[in-house]
Amino acid sequence: MKPIRMFLVLLMAGIPAGFAAAAPQDLPAAPAWQLSLRNDPARDYAYTRFTLAGKFVSADGAASAPSLVVDCVTDRASRPLTGRVLAASVGAGSPFKVIYVEPLEIHGTSYFPKVSVRYRTDASPEEQRDWPVGSDKTSISIPGESLARILRARSVAISAEDSKGLPVRMQFDLPDSTSVREGCDLK
Repeated sequence: MKPIRMFLVLLMAGIPAGFAAAAPQDLPAAPAWQLSLRNDPARDYAYTRFTLAGKFVSADGAASAPSLVVDCVTDRASRPLTGRVLAASVGAGSPFKVIYVEPLEIHGTSYFPKVSVRYRTDASPEEQRDWPVGSDKTSISIPGESLARILRARSVAISAEDSKGLPVRMQFDLPDSTSVREGCDLK
């Protein structure tokens, strides 16, 4: 039998024909906070952006992974702002369903745009909150008390509805968040 035919016969039979075993699959990298230094020229200060990629639990054609973003002023030159959280948000890449919440005290006719969010850290019970929506409606701002709870956890599940009313479920496996908590002066 010619060598090529022998190779094809062995290959079809599932025999490796003297080839090394297939290389092991690359294991997915452990989640890690990505740091980037940013400048705000309008306000003349520098800040650090901490970004953590998550995953969609029910991805209905989602193009990219959700992200958890925390912006903090850590630049010593910005002394009065150092160790301050500028913003924290979770983004999904597509618009969320916005509800308008009536403020506790009405001065005029203003309502606040919010997103109804359910989140759970580790094994704690699920909490429902109304968090402010980002200007592009594809991100949700995380209030300070919720951010502190999230950064102490090992995992967080966040769910909301998209602009069509379909559920958006996100999961973040948090690595050690000490650098974020210390850089943002969170306890």
